[in-house]
Amino acid sequence: MLTMKDVALHVGVSVSAVSLVLSGRGSGRVNAETAARIQAVADELGYVPNHLARSLKTKQSRTIGVVSDQVATVPFSGQMLAGAQQAAWDAGFMLMLIDTSGNEAVQTPAVQSLLQRNIEALIVATNFHQLVDVPFVPAKLPVVILDGRPEREGDATVDFVVPDEERGAYTSTKLLIDAGHRRIGFCNVAAYPIASRLRERGYAGALAEAGIERDPALTVVAEDAATRHAIAPAEALLDRPDRPTAVFAFSDQTAMGFFHVARRLGLAIPHDLSITGFDNQEFVDDALDPGLTTVQLPHRQMGEWAVNRVIERLDGTLDGVGREGCLMPCAPVIRHSIGPPPT
Repeated sequence: MLTMKDVALHVGVSVSAVSLVLSGRGSGRVNAETAARIQAVADELGYVPNHLARSLKTKQSRTIGVVSDQVATVPFSGQMLAGAQQAAWDAGFMLMLIDTSGNEAVQTPAVQSLLQRNIEALIVATNFHQLVDVPFVPAKLPVVILDGRPEREGDATVDFVVPDEERGAYTSTKLLIDAGHRRIGFCNVAAYPIASRLRERGYAGALAEAGIERDPALTVVAEDAATRHAIAPAEALLDRPDRPTAVFAFSDQTAMGFFHVARRLGLAIPHDLSITGFDNQEFVDDALDPGLTTVQLPHRQMGEWAVNRVIERLDGTLDGVGREGCLMPCAPVIRHSIGPPPT
């Protein structure tokens, strides 16, 4: 590794002079011409500060540790890390990431490894909205759960950020109501209990607000959010004489299953059937014909919030403010899968 001593030898000055110049403290203490030469040589040689040595001296590593559960390996949720990385970079921090690939036995040693590297804060990122067992860390270390909630309700040691699942589902359903639909089906998914409960509540809330009595027969449940699991529920809901005129699907992949079944049954979207989804998942919505109207799962914004939150804990901005959760809004994304009810 190139050191300040190497720069000093190249210029013919003391290491202390190099240190003053490269740390921005050389003005008035090092001759201006010499300072310019030091900076030029450092740039030419590609000198990079030894952050480990600096952190040992200042007790500040400017590093945020991230333990993720498949977030780094699943493209769908990767925007959380992209948002976190950008927010950290903008604030002069860096992220140090360990992905456990869903192996719970790896989490404890992963956190310990990050702590040994003098991280200043910890973010625990999950692949979907779920309850998280907060890892044991020093009390002074700021912790944020990204896309999850602490397993112990009311845990006063961590902040957390999750999508506003209920409001997002309400928004997606209301888009159908505003288009004139009264008979609106819902395809839920069993594999994600928190999101399943909240999205069903949002769907029901939008109907109730519009004065539409909910018909239990119009709710079907898929085993998982993948498209193949939506085929049978879609057939059960659409291949009947009293089918709904519109469907709110738990996810965009679920909605894709309804597109496939609708085409097979000769139903044109949106002329015969309107559909909305949830997620705004890349490579799904724009690939459908017509494009799917949905709501945005705010992965990037959640990643940014998580980093900004721990930095605010570190710099004292939130002194005296208790730990809390953030419900990140899910904005509508309008495409062409909604039309008026068929006459």
